[in-house]
Amino acid sequence: MAGSITADNVFWSLLAGILPALFWLWFWLREDKRSPEPRGIILATFLAGMFSVFPTYIAQQAVTGNIDYEYLLIFVWPFTEEIAKYLTAYFIALRTKYFDEPIDAIIYLITAALGFAAAENFFFLVKPTFSVLSLITANMRFIGATLLHLLTSATIGSFIALNFYKDKTHRKIAVILGLLTATVLHSLFNIFIIKGSGENIFLVFSILWMLTIALLVLCEKVKSLKK
Repeated sequence: MAGSITADNVFWSLLAGILPALFWLWFWLREDKRSPEPRGIILATFLAGMFSVFPTYIAQQAVTGNIDYEYLLIFVWPFTEEIAKYLTAYFIALRTKYFDEPIDAIIYLITAALGFAAAENFFFLVKPTFSVLSLITANMRFIGATLLHLLTSATIGSFIALNFYKDKTHRKIAVILGLLTATVLHSLFNIFIIKGSGENIFLVFSILWMLTIALLVLCEKVKSLKK
């Protein structure tokens, strides 16, 4: 039937949606190559991150009809995504014995985020026709949305990592501050993308890359933390 989604559409959309996330996952796992996390936990966290898209979507639709103020909605939607990615990492990895050093917090949060981004990319790209334009769109999401999810979740992971050796109260505060900071960053990105001009979008993407470099530097600091 014309206009229907075929198996080929699903295959290519899945490939274009997941490959960028897998590339980033491979890249960031190298940051913990001295003491790598179990592949089973990484895989479970990634897959759970993918499936967390569904309850997140339900939550977003539930609040959409109850909030009229546009910018509040732009803030609430990112918060539901950030809390979903955090809870995924928390229940799958952060409560296990394999969360045994500060850098693990960043690795697990990034893994959950990339799973989430992979599923989000797929649903964004899957269409009755998958063309060269779709591949360009996939590349833009690789640069933008996937990197955004990675950075915001890494922000939460960084707060947790930097307070890894502190008491329980400090660790709880770190999670709250991390979630709020990640939500603000996510919201600012959305506002600039939705409201901004082409120049603003280029600026936002440039900032994302600079933050990625800063994250790499921070990871080196986290790996040197001692009890």
